[in-house]
Amino acid sequence: MSDQQRADLPVTSSRPAGSGRSRVSDAEETSFFLAVGGEPTFRRLVDTFYAGVATDPLLRPMYPEEDLGPAAERLTLFLMQYWGGPSTYSDARGHPRLRMRHAPFTVDAAARDAWIKHMRHAVDALGLPEPHHSALWDYLERAAHFMVNTD
Repeated sequence: MSDQQRADLPVTSSRPAGSGRSRVSDAEETSFFLAVGGEPTFRRLVDTFYAGVATDPLLRPMYPEEDLGPAAERLTLFLMQYWGGPSTYSDARGHPRLRMRHAPFTVDAAARDAWIKHMRHAVDALGLPEPHHSALWDYLERAAHFMVNTD
């Protein structure tokens, strides 16, 4: 991924940008959170994702907490806010600063690929219609590539 592509990633925005996005119109983007089912949908996404992480020998050690619940809650709140839901994440934690928060961890291609595998399963399990499925997946896949910090 080029530096320009990384610069274009909206991973720290509180909602999706209207330009440069996938196949979802501006009107749909402003209501994406509600259009896909709101909080219950994002909780299902993250719960399914972390069920995979819990048994992954590469990813599980990256979570120092015994219980994955706090990490799952942080990801849920971040994704809900990013896609137009409540600002609970920023209210509690401030600016997302995703790369900074992940800097202490070695995120290499193998970790990225493991993350993508579990997240892909979670997104597919939601059964979202197009264009919502593609919009969500496109963002998450780009974010995974953006988080790589080690060769």
